Amino acid sequence: MPDGTIIRPYGDTTGDGMVQLSFTLPVPTGPRAEGAALQLANKMGIEPAMVVHSHAIDAGYTFFVVYGSVRHLVDLDQVHVEERAYPLLTAGEVNTAIRTGLHRELVVLGACIGTDAHTVGIDAILNVKGFAGEKGLEYYREMAVTNLGAQVTVPELVARARADRADAVLVSQVVTQKDAHLRNTRELAAAFREAMGEERPLLVVGGPRFDPAMAADLGVDKVFGRGTTPGEVASYLIHALIPERQPA
Repeated sequence: MPDGTIIRPYGDTTGDGMVQLSFTLPVPTGPRAEGAALQLANKMGIEPAMVVHSHAIDAGYTFFVVYGSVRHLVDLDQVHVEERAYPLLTAGEVNTAIRTGLHRELVVLGACIGTDAHTVGIDAILNVKGFAGEKGLEYYREMAVTNLGAQVTVPELVARARADRADAVLVSQVVTQKDAHLRNTRELAAAFREAMGEERPLLVVGGPRFDPAMAADLGVDKVFGRGTTPGEVASYLIHALIPERQPA
């Protein structure tokens, strides 16, 4: 491992392979439940394994935290992720790019679609208060930003985007049970494609369970994962909508 490309998990000492795993089993709390948890951990390659925490979460269900060692190695040369292909711009650079490139305001709509009522993500990106020390897109004077809030239906969003002549539609999805976020995103992409074709706005989705590499598969232009800041989104909008005008 001299080049540092082959690594193992770190727990108590470097390279000891220790990992921590949490899960729930449909078994009443007790010794039999802990034995089942250890059996599962062993089958996953965690050996020796210890149950360091367990408690009942409902009748017949137990939550576990298991700690133990794995033999698996990670080859960093085989790790492939989507790298950011555009520079991060300041608010001033974003405003200048819009003013000189569009000669009008850049129109942005944001919403949570379907039954998702969790607006914390879309609010963090759009509201002036922002996130992680960065102000949201409402702060950018060259953007016309509308936050439609939660539980917006896809037809409503398509109609509003058409009426407002939106340049970009930002959708946040936090609820992920049974892959609802993926299903909703594919429905979104299909609806915009059918209603507006090539004239559709830029479609950007984000949430904690999205894989940024899934954009093409989901039919959207860009996917953001957890921890995304307003500045990253603003910079992407410039990159995608005004590429020839973005500052060096």
